Amino acid sequence: MKDKRADILLPHETAQEAVRRKKLLRFLESGIPAWKDADHPELTRHAAVWVREFRQKSERKSTRKRRAKRRCETTGRADLG
Repeated sequence: MKDKRADILLPHETAQEAVRRKKLLRFLESGIPAWKDADHPELTRHAAVWVREFRQKSERKSTRKRRAKRRCETTGRADLG
């Protein structure tokens, strides 16, 4: 309930929240995995490898942006990218 009406919990809303909470607790206690490895191939080679590759890609992108900015500053042109 994030609208501008008064913060009053109606019995129907309270019941819905209770049902949702019970379903979540049942799931968490069941031991069923929250996701399947097949749905997240980036993690099959270990998270550390994935993070390292992600950071390297990000660093290359940042480096390109810095170089483009410097080129624009030295030539006096506005950055178009």
